[in-house]
Amino acid sequence: MLSKGLTQGTVPRLERPGPLRERVYETLLELITTRALRPGQHLVESELATHLGVSRQPVREALQRLSTEGWVDLRPAQGAFVHEPTDEEADQLLTVRTLLEAEAARLAAGRADTEGIATLEELCDHGEAAARAADVESVIELNTRFHAAVLEIAANAVLAELIGQVGRRVRWYYAPVARQRGMASWIEHRELIAALRDGDGERATRIMRQHTEHTRRSYHELRSS
Repeated sequence: MLSKGLTQGTVPRLERPGPLRERVYETLLELITTRALRPGQHLVESELATHLGVSRQPVREALQRLSTEGWVDLRPAQGAFVHEPTDEEADQLLTVRTLLEAEAARLAAGRADTEGIATLEELCDHGEAAARAADVESVIELNTRFHAAVLEIAANAVLAELIGQVGRRVRWYYAPVARQRGMASWIEHRELIAALRDGDGERATRIMRQHTEHTRRSYHELRSS
């Protein structure tokens, strides 16, 4: 039940102005991707509506949309449940992520300037501090921002769109292994920054491929433990 997964105040009550249906959808999706709502968790419309301060109708519509997109499973006579990803689903997504992120690193190596490198180094500073403090939520957020900054340097709109399509799912899979990856992830980020600073596209591609592969393997190791 939802009441077992979320404490009062965890879910922000939504303001009325604006497209309510969309805002309920975005809020639920954020709770799923951050694993505040965990895979397999039963989603009760009435409880969600109470937490969000809305009627059941926009919640029902949001759950139907999330079901269409594969985030929620609607089971006859049972209700809605957060989707539980299979190992095959995870492997396919994280493999595609490796291909896309490696290309972003290659392109970024040819475009990185002093400002872009400084942004990456600042994010790395914060990420390392969060890892040392075992602040997993901040680690996940900063990791997302770091990869987004690399993509921004790459300056390829089509690649950005493709990575954007898988970005939230990557965050979903990364969340369970963020603590396990710890400082190692940021050491790899530092290595990538060095390759980008040198304009070495081949090395940047190799480092990013290895970096994302480490995440994929960590996810599978955690699942099998």
